[in-house]
Amino acid sequence: MMENETAILITELKKLLQGGGAHVGFKDAVAGLPFDLLGEKPDHLPYSIWQLVEHIRIAQWDMLEFSRDGSHQSPKWPDGYWPKELAPKDEATWSNALSQIDDDLQAFIALLDSSDLYSHIPHGDGQRILTEALQIADHNAYHIAEIVIIRRLLGAWKN
Repeated sequence: MMENETAILITELKKLLQGGGAHVGFKDAVAGLPFDLLGEKPDHLPYSIWQLVEHIRIAQWDMLEFSRDGSHQSPKWPDGYWPKELAPKDEATWSNALSQIDDDLQAFIALLDSSDLYSHIPHGDGQRILTEALQIADHNAYHIAEIVIIRRLLGAWKN
């Protein structure tokens, strides 16, 4: 019975991490985004879309690496999690960031399938794969919503 319940939970966590249920997923939030808008900060908002995407990339990578590597060193908070540049230096940098976000998300999803969700992460202070999954999903959803808002303010969101 417990194995079946865990399988259901893993299935739901995967849906939550990939978006598209109660919120827009990351891929949809950045799809078709004009490169020249990535550094815009409309209406006195504190971040550009690029800064939000880089923040998602760095934070998700950090949570993934923490979950699977006891020797991982997290960036210094907050400076190590937020880029100073408003826009990527070129389209290759943008494309690489998007690829890493997807690759790291897929790696974390694979970790869901291969790990005990409920055991403490040995090098942590109480975290579990389950708590890291929920934190990634919550963190990403929050910032994905900000990306959508910025796109709306820039007139670059679908109706």
